[in-house]
Amino acid sequence: MRLPRATVSLIASLCLLSVVSSVQIVHARKKIKTATARGMDEQKRALHALNRLSFGPRPGDVQRVMAMGVENWIAEQLHPEKIDDSALQARLEPMRTLRMSSQELMKDFPSPQMIRAVAEHRQSEPSDSMRRAIYQAQVAGYDQRQDLKQESSEPSAANASAKPANDKAARRQENRLYADVEAAQLEDLAPHERLQAVLKMAPEEAFEFSSSVSPKVRAEFEDGMTPEERENFEAIGNPRRVVAEEMLEGRLLRDIYSQRQLLEVMTDFWFNHFNVFIGKGADRNLLTSYERDVIQPHALGKFEDLLVATARSPAMLFYLDNWLSVGPDSDFALGVPNRPPKLFARSRRFPPPTHPRPQAKKRPNGLNENYGRELMELHTLGVNGGYTQRDVTEVARVLTGWTIRDPRKGGDFFFDERKHEPGDKYVLGHRIKAGGESEGLQVLHILAHQPSTAHFICTKLAVRFVSDNPPPALVDRMAQTFLKKNGDIREVLRTMLASPEFWAADDYRAKVKTPLEFVVSAVRASGAEVSDALPLLRRLQAMGMPLYGAQPPTGYSMTADTWMNSSALLDRMNFAIALASGRLRGAEVDSMGWLGGAPPADPQHVLAALENDLLDGDVSKQTHDTIAARLQDPKISQRKLDDPARAPDVGVIAGLLLGSPDFQRR
Repeated sequence: MRLPRATVSLIASLCLLSVVSSVQIVHARKKIKTATARGMDEQKRALHALNRLSFGPRPGDVQRVMAMGVENWIAEQLHPEKIDDSALQARLEPMRTLRMSSQELMKDFPSPQMIRAVAEHRQSEPSDSMRRAIYQAQVAGYDQRQDLKQESSEPSAANASAKPANDKAARRQENRLYADVEAAQLEDLAPHERLQAVLKMAPEEAFEFSSSVSPKVRAEFEDGMTPEERENFEAIGNPRRVVAEEMLEGRLLRDIYSQRQLLEVMTDFWFNHFNVFIGKGADRNLLTSYERDVIQPHALGKFEDLLVATARSPAMLFYLDNWLSVGPDSDFALGVPNRPPKLFARSRRFPPPTHPRPQAKKRPNGLNENYGRELMELHTLGVNGGYTQRDVTEVARVLTGWTIRDPRKGGDFFFDERKHEPGDKYVLGHRIKAGGESEGLQVLHILAHQPSTAHFICTKLAVRFVSDNPPPALVDRMAQTFLKKNGDIREVLRTMLASPEFWAADDYRAKVKTPLEFVVSAVRASGAEVSDALPLLRRLQAMGMPLYGAQPPTGYSMTADTWMNSSALLDRMNFAIALASGRLRGAEVDSMGWLGGAPPADPQHVLAALENDLLDGDVSKQTHDTIAARLQDPKISQRKLDDPARAPDVGVIAGLLLGSPDFQRR
């Protein structure tokens, strides 16, 4: 739908209003005035709590929180294990990969490295018929790519002649056309029979068909299939896409529909803090377990437990290359063969022999400092946390041998003594006695209990929940709780939530939403029913915040200055109007429900009703006046000049509110 020029003009006005409001926030006072007599009333307190501790209210949430009491709702959210989330689990049930281990994912949805190993006969095909079909189709695709690569590298008269630059695009279009035609011919079959028909194809045909069919035709072809049948059909064309898409969709559905909202917000916070990039090799299949088994279970627990869990996570070890780190003087680096078991290590009568270390030729030392540096700079102490380059190197030496048992097969963490650097180390003035894996645990304990760590973590929490420039006094109190309670995250949050700074009237709706927070909160506020989350994920990518897509270990920024510019605001406004107008595939909204089922009549009445539904009646005069002043224009209200009785466009008006400065902030 092409918007009228007058509507575009109104959008531009609201975007300008958002930019001005955001600049005012970014350059606001450094010190926060605490809540006074002019502080928040009960409705604002409920809305403030929902905006800060959840991904935004759904219809009826503000009233529900007010009825049970804001403090009672917060207490409930701090103990998510007591909250029934069965409705969300029912939504996630079809996504089988969300419950699989990394090893199972690698077997059922093989990586390119595994396919190459099978193609080169270094690994056998699985015995299971369905898995074997997936592997065979992928091997056919691998062979096809190798042939094309060889053809393009051969100097021949055919290759010498100029070819159109869009050869690949034309070939893809041709494959899609044939695949769509073939899919249409199979649609009359029962869902199970359609998959069987694909399995009867030659591997190269099955690969081309599954990987080329268009999204619209794919949805029709898969209609009626069981979740496992859909996964298997898509895996024939691209197994890793199945894992990635279900992980992405599952995450977005949790954020939108979970009743355990604070847990999901904290999961997002900690994943961003201990960031791992989905695009790095084996991490595409390791991230499901990383978020499910490492981040979320510890999101409200002890920081040290979370720190140790991330340090041992195959996803983190692979992302920051610690699994490759080898001590320069380790047995592995020196080429010392595996030693026999120390049968007499504890016997005084038969002490172990004292052979000199063999003078083998040294291999490259292989010490990797990536994780050691990020562990101190980003995960614990902070950039000004009082450590030196010597500390980075010593931590890297301590953590040698912390590796993965074959990451390309989804292997688990294990400690490899042969790769561990022998001898004592010195970290932050502490002597770390030689002790193998226990050295790393000792260093993690030291880092988790440093005052610099407490201050750094609490500052980040305050930035996420309170202000882009949090009051130093609040951060200090949170840090004291952190140290006193041994890094208990739940207790730190309690200190923050009991503070007058958190409830300061000046910080009501003063935090600009990140793209993720904006998209999820808009879907929640609209009450949309999401049947396909992929279009939402594509919008997030267009806004510059794809899920799990932050390549540097710093993760995504939580402050307004990163996300507020005219282009970004226009993207948000376009998304809001598409969502509210029902033009976003996979997200169905009930616009009549916003009006209580009554047919829309006067645009001003529609605006008032939508302000109450989407913003709980709390709309700034500036936003209301900006929209209301233009609603008399028939090009805005969608009334025809010769048909004043035509109903106003509820979706456009709702979209303007969702894209307004009031909704952009939390």
